[in-house]
Amino acid sequence: MISKGNEWKLFFDHHAPSYMEEPFTKNTANEVDFLLEEFDLPKGSHILDISCGNGRHSIELAKRGYRVTGVDISSGMLSEAEIAAEQAGVEVEWVNADAAEYKTDQCFDAAICLCEGAFGLLGSDDDPYMHELAILRNVGLVMKPGQKIILTVPNGLAKIRRATKEEIESGAFDPLTLMEVFSLEYNTPEGVQSVVVRERGFVPSELILLLMITGFEVEHIWGGTAGNWRRQKVDIDEMEIMVIAKKSVMNQTGT
Repeated sequence: MISKGNEWKLFFDHHAPSYMEEPFTKNTANEVDFLLEEFDLPKGSHILDISCGNGRHSIELAKRGYRVTGVDISSGMLSEAEIAAEQAGVEVEWVNADAAEYKTDQCFDAAICLCEGAFGLLGSDDDPYMHELAILRNVGLVMKPGQKIILTVPNGLAKIRRATKEEIESGAFDPLTLMEVFSLEYNTPEGVQSVVVRERGFVPSELILLLMITGFEVEHIWGGTAGNWRRQKVDIDEMEIMVIAKKSVMNQTGT
C-alpha cells in the first residue's frame, strides 16, 4: 500500500524554507556538471527529476538549456521551487505527486532521483519492498529505451555497520528491511514539532535486482553522497550509494 498521509511530506512541507541551509545543498552546479557528463544529452532534451525537492537540480538543468519536469510529494518544497525558478528566469514544469503514483503521457530522455529523495523514504503505510518497485516502474514507463536514470539512495551497508543491539531490539533498526525509525524536528508558528519517519537503506546487489526487475540495466554503482559525487567504489560508511542505469532496449514497458 502506498501512503496518502506521508510523514515525510509533513516534515518537508515545514522544512522547505530552511532546506537550502543544509550543507549538502552547496554543490549544485558541480553536481549538474556530473549529471550532464553521464547523460551526454543535447540541449533541449527532457529530463525527469523525481522527488525534486526545492528544485535546485531542476533549475540548474533548465539554466543549461534542458527541459525539466520536477515531481515532489511536498507542496511546501514545490512552492520554494517555483520562487527559485522565477528568480533564476527559467521555466520548469512542477508536479505535486507521490513518486510511487506518478503517471504521465510524456516521454523523457533521462531521469534523476537524488539526495535520498523518494527512494527509501517511506510513509507509515508504505510497503518497504513495493514502494521502490512502484517508483522504478513508473519511471521506466515514461523513459525512452536506452536512456539513463541516476539515483542516489540511502546506503544500507552504513546502516548495518552502525546499528546497535539496542536499536535492533527496540525496533529502531530492522535488519530484515534495513529500515531505521527515528524522529525529525521542524519549526511551526506554534513552536518546534516532531514527526516519526521511516528510512530504508539498500545494498548494491538489491539495487541491481530492483532495477533489473523494472526494465533497467545497471552500468555503475558508486559512492555518491551529495556534495561529494565521484566515480569510485562504494564506501561502506558513506551515507549514500549512486546508481547509474540504462532503460533496457529489450523491455520498453518498464515492467
